Amino acid sequence: MADEVLDAKGLNCPLPILKAKKALNGLDDGKVLEVLSTDPGSVADFEAFCRATGNELVEQDNDGEVYRFLIKRVA
Repeated sequence: MADEVLDAKGLNCPLPILKAKKALNGLDDGKVLEVLSTDPGSVADFEAFCRATGNELVEQDNDGEVYRFLIKRVA
């Protein structure tokens, strides 16, 4: 379950990543951010973002139109 939800639907790269980074900075360690995106490129972008920042990509899925990511903030 997410502690905060970021609706980035309709935004293209790099805006979903930039907004997620800002939202994660406002969360305490261990809290989870749910990101909703319609950009197909966001799948690879969020995988790379989590590898680069050390945050944990807990879950990702899509319903054909909306991509959903659960990202846990790690110190």
